[in-house]
Amino acid sequence: MMRHPDVPETLDSWAILHRMFRFERRRFDALQPERRAAVAREAQEFLAPLAASAEGDVSVAQLLGHKSDLMLTHYAKRFDDLGAVQTGFDKCALRDYLEPHASYVSVLELGLYEASGRIHAELRDRGLKPHSPEWIEAFDAAIAEQANQPRNAARLWAKVPQRRYVCFYPMDKKRGEALNWYQLPYEERARLMVEHGKIGRSFHGLVTQVISGSIGFDDWEWGVDLYADDPLVFKKLIYEMRFDESSARYAAFGPFYTGLQFSLAELPHFLEGDASAQLLTAPEPAVLR
Repeated sequence: MMRHPDVPETLDSWAILHRMFRFERRRFDALQPERRAAVAREAQEFLAPLAASAEGDVSVAQLLGHKSDLMLTHYAKRFDDLGAVQTGFDKCALRDYLEPHASYVSVLELGLYEASGRIHAELRDRGLKPHSPEWIEAFDAAIAEQANQPRNAARLWAKVPQRRYVCFYPMDKKRGEALNWYQLPYEERARLMVEHGKIGRSFHGLVTQVISGSIGFDDWEWGVDLYADDPLVFKKLIYEMRFDESSARYAAFGPFYTGLQFSLAELPHFLEGDASAQLLTAPEPAVLR
């Protein structure tokens, strides 16, 4: 634990690896049908146990636009396991037809801005000296209680949301000369994050959000995955958040990847380009506000 009074604690769980590929479809189409089927079957047989395991998960999505064609999202309990998954998938014959375009390494994260501030205040009220053994023991116990709360526990180790549409993007908090998120007082950052969170909660049921921390792991500070049954939700949610002060003044965004999730059983249809059957049946869109 960081335990620094200016640093909001986090609850961390899955190690996450996003991989984006361009699919060389014409080269794949040139194979004999039996070979195409064998390539698809091998990839399915490698990925299926990962999706079924309690120790991780994997999802596949067709990406829209020119940046990439296919996104794999891997969850694992350790970075070592992500490394094994990456190597194992790269040994599949399908990788001969997938050109790596981008990737992202992060860890699923639940931010504790409110809780961290409250815990620090409670420890001060108890007269504990900051960073003393007694203070550290009490602080760690309070954070552990947060991890055991039913709502947090359920979110920490949840599988990849099984919703039709996915949107992934990385982001930073600005730290320039004029605007620097990290130089704001803790109380001000906490206030801004509470207001920011209210917007997300107003879309409850319409979107499932997965935030992952990537400071020290990748080029941006956070990765954001949004999952919904109607892609229009992404536009409405992100647009509304742009007017929130924490985003309008302090946020910077990386490239966006948007696509359609499909089951591993449908991987051969995706590879064959069978648009009529390749993707999961879309549920009826939820009603937007």
